[in-house]
Amino acid sequence: MMDLDLDAELDRPSNPLDLFERLAALNDWTFDRDSEDELSVSVTGGWSEYHIAITWLTEVEALHIACAFDLKVPERRRSEVLQLVGLVNEQLWLGHFDLWSSEGVVMYRHALLLSGGAEPTEEQAAALVKSAVEACERYYQAFQFVVWAGKTAKEGMEGAILETAGEA
Repeated sequence: MMDLDLDAELDRPSNPLDLFERLAALNDWTFDRDSEDELSVSVTGGWSEYHIAITWLTEVEALHIACAFDLKVPERRRSEVLQLVGLVNEQLWLGHFDLWSSEGVVMYRHALLLSGGAEPTEEQAAALVKSAVEACERYYQAFQFVVWAGKTAKEGMEGAILETAGEA
């Protein structure tokens, strides 16, 4: 196994979460700085209110984003939801969905590595939040179909990938 010496503490000119806090303020999103290394943001989408936790992980120099929506998965539907998570993740280029088993909550997760003291740009911060919300918006109904309508993972996925051509 490769042994790397990464113990050197880097002095950063600012906390990377400061950028996300400014982004939330500029967009009039509700937010709360839970601690120096964690920011909670609420973003209203077309289907749901999305609860976003952005965490600065000093030890690995990464920004972690977790985006969840109000959907509690009952124990009896967890197996089918896990199958849906697998199908959805096959379609994603960035990030992934998880079922947080202790809470029964579906969430999208992604991280931005900032190794060596790299600073995030405004565009990266906006893209990280945008990709999280867009992924949740895209697959929200699939999870609803499986959890509340009793559909299979395949049926839920088919409903999510149906694209509408034009308007009625």
